[in-house]
Amino acid sequence: MKIKNIALLLSILALPTLVLANGEHHVTMMDSDFKYRVLNFAIFAGLIYYLVANPIKAFFAGRSDDIANQLAEIEEKLKASKKRRALAEENLVKAKKKAEMIISDAGKEATLIASAIAEKNENSLSLLDRQLAEKEAVEVKKAIKATINDVLNSGFDNSDINVDETKVVSLISKKVA
Repeated sequence: MKIKNIALLLSILALPTLVLANGEHHVTMMDSDFKYRVLNFAIFAGLIYYLVANPIKAFFAGRSDDIANQLAEIEEKLKASKKRRALAEENLVKAKKKAEMIISDAGKEATLIASAIAEKNENSLSLLDRQLAEKEAVEVKKAIKATINDVLNSGFDNSDINVDETKVVSLISKKVA
């Protein structure tokens, strides 16, 4: 299809040249219309430049401005990103320090709680020891009283035995020992 179009175009351009060509006619530069064709081309090029130059300049200037704006926007985003990164790193360092402080405080608090519990347990144990000692003393006193009552009651039941103070004391000493 393209080949047919190209062949048709070439034949349209070549046909007038072949028909009008005459072998006897010699054209020189002075006899030709070359000057006029150059003048027409210069006018045409000037008109094209006049009509198309400003829109093309505006297009490329706008495109340059768009690229510059995009570049500035990208640089601004990069700076903001760097600031956010620096802030995040700073927050990370603060968070690490705070975590270390929390761990340290938790260790100290655990030590304090453990020592408080140990102290309470020691106080409870010493209180229990004192209570045990007091109960032992009370029980010893009860046992002594019971022994004395036993001795006295057994000693006074017989009316034929004479008991004096020295004998009672010796009897109690023997029972207690």
